[in-house]
Amino acid sequence: MKTTTKKTLEYLLTLFVIITLNFFIPRIMPGDPFTFVSSEENSVNTVYSDEEVARLKEYYGLDKPLAEQYGNYLKNTIKGDFGYSIYFNDTVLNLIGGRIVYTLPIALASLVLSCVLGCLLGCVSAYHRNRFFDRSSYLLITVFSQIPSFIIGIFFLFTFAGKLGWFPLSGAMTIFATYDTPLAQIRDILHHAFLPVLTLTLAHIGEFYLLSRNSMISVLSKDYITTAKAKGLAKKRVLYVHALKNAVLPIITRLCMSLGTILGGAVLIENVFNYPGLGTMMRQAITYRDYTLIQGIFLFFAVSVLLMNALADILYRKLDPRVAQ
Repeated sequence: MKTTTKKTLEYLLTLFVIITLNFFIPRIMPGDPFTFVSSEENSVNTVYSDEEVARLKEYYGLDKPLAEQYGNYLKNTIKGDFGYSIYFNDTVLNLIGGRIVYTLPIALASLVLSCVLGCLLGCVSAYHRNRFFDRSSYLLITVFSQIPSFIIGIFFLFTFAGKLGWFPLSGAMTIFATYDTPLAQIRDILHHAFLPVLTLTLAHIGEFYLLSRNSMISVLSKDYITTAKAKGLAKKRVLYVHALKNAVLPIITRLCMSLGTILGGAVLIENVFNYPGLGTMMRQAITYRDYTLIQGIFLFFAVSVLLMNALADILYRKLDPRVAQ
């Protein structure tokens, strides 16, 4: 009970620090939403006079002292009021809800694919430890996992979309397209999402491969695995039933914790492929100094990471009761 209370307090303290940083970091950037769009740096045609800027700052509370703004931000956040976007003229919750339907599917798809493929390769690699397959796959995946995801995405974009024309260059659906059947629309959506999902999958497959390989090497040295082999059980049964079942605990934990990492990676990948998710909207919000929207998106990502870490902690304690002792 004490451990649970301590963990809860740690998560609450972390959330408070995140909310605080979330407020102050956007305001460290030079300028503000109104003076920026009125400057020569921006590509927006809207230009505000000094009187209009002063009136808008007063309307959005940006003319108040920073401490008062911070206090109002904390109160509104606790009430679930995340504000109104200055640039997009809509509530932050509506904007995030409209974009998360693009970001979450590619993040979840790449998470599942990287986990499944990484675990399968890691299991086979561990079974054939120090043989050609193990050495070659270990070298290839280790080197590949060190390449930044946006570099992989740019390569795919130039090669498969630009040069070969196999995939669209941008977007989540074909603009102004009409579909004869719902299946045709789904096919078009999958066609646009293929390269972003492939990029994120390849960027994160290494962590699951290395984790499952190391876990399986440890499990395969146990006596009950030697007994299973001595009984003449099929190689697949020994590997995927007896061994993998006992090596799955750290993999499940990593699976939960990786969602936050993949969501963060999606921010870069969406901008590479101009995919209309939270990543592209975050870039626009930062460009136009849209404080409330920046705060809302950052908070969404931070809370997602905290929730998945909490879920991983709960699952770990359920699957291995020794941890709770």
